[in-house]
Amino acid sequence: MRPGTFLTLLAFIMAGLASPAKALDKAAIDAQFRQWIARDLWPEAKAAGISEPVFQKALTGATLYFDLPDLVPPGTKPPKEQAQTQAEFSSPGPYFSEKRLADLATKGRTLYEANRSTLKKVEAAYGVPGEIIIAIWGRETGYGVAKLPYPAVSVLATKAFMSTRKDMFRQELIAALAIVQKGDAAPAAMMGSWAGALGQPQFMPSSYLKYAADFDGDGHPNIWTSLPDTFASIANYLKIKGWQRGRGWAYEVTIPANVPCSLEGPDRAKTLAAWTGVGIQRINGKGFPSAEAKGDTMMLVPAGTFGPEFLVTPNFYVIKEYNNSDLYALFIGNLADRIARGDGAFTAAWGDVGKMLRSDVLAMQNRLVKLGYDVGKADGLPGFKTRRSLGEWQAKNGLNATCYPDASLKSRLK
Repeated sequence: MRPGTFLTLLAFIMAGLASPAKALDKAAIDAQFRQWIARDLWPEAKAAGISEPVFQKALTGATLYFDLPDLVPPGTKPPKEQAQTQAEFSSPGPYFSEKRLADLATKGRTLYEANRSTLKKVEAAYGVPGEIIIAIWGRETGYGVAKLPYPAVSVLATKAFMSTRKDMFRQELIAALAIVQKGDAAPAAMMGSWAGALGQPQFMPSSYLKYAADFDGDGHPNIWTSLPDTFASIANYLKIKGWQRGRGWAYEVTIPANVPCSLEGPDRAKTLAAWTGVGIQRINGKGFPSAEAKGDTMMLVPAGTFGPEFLVTPNFYVIKEYNNSDLYALFIGNLADRIARGDGAFTAAWGDVGKMLRSDVLAMQNRLVKLGYDVGKADGLPGFKTRRSLGEWQAKNGLNATCYPDASLKSRLK
């Protein structure tokens, strides 16, 4: 008998002896869903200005999707919070798959050229470069070819009725009804993701109401089939979030060993002159664009001293507004540079880091907090506040400051 076979067999026998989990009575839950629509949702929608004909048209045929994540059907208990023992973060390197980026860049350049005239008009109106718009479009929906499999109203209604975040999704559902009320989209045409994100830019309905733009002049923003509206909506989102016209997004640099990696973060901005004054230079040997000379720039070391190092502009953090991830923003910026200038991968290699359990990183964060450091959110993920706090602690304790958690620190930070 092979090692582990007996335990597997025993588990199988015990599973057979255990009583099966109670199956969901989907018909009964659906009946409660219909009651909830009439009793709870309609008064709130009415108070938000949704007419009864629009409400009935949108929700009469709404369907519960029991296969969506994070649901708590009536009669069941919320799932227990998963113990943070699985490896939830890994080396940043695999995120930047060269094959994937090269493929997206090739398609992106073709689509940029095909839509150059529209993109130039959008850039003139909003100040956001066309390559950034194309890169986000490519990352979000594969340049519009990704399938949007779900009717958004049904998804949002399902989550508003029985998800772990009912309040948020109820607000998004009301926003989706407001889109229908405006005449911008029929319920049947409002397709989206499993989370209710809409159209080619993947806007949640509340974001659609704030940022979607009518650039083709037909009177309605159409982020499903109109490329001018899709491009302008992405640009409008970034503009409102603070995009600075005429500035870049980031520059890969070399940071001298005597400059602490703990200086990173949007709240530790310096002028470009200050950074270059301590020896930080572009890794490709070129100078920085003159347009950046007087603007604030920030150090970014997403893998600590184990990977590429950057000086970023405020526009980097605007991209992060689209998806709050350093790696996402770096992906978008790198893809945009490839589309616009034919650039390739970052020059410095990503080190083989990140092979730690999330629970171990969480333990480090909790210890740093007790020692008086600000790690941001203690969630087992190494955000910039955790990275720089770790670097500060390492330097204070006579260690080589790497600004990234690794196994050698587990026993030291207990």
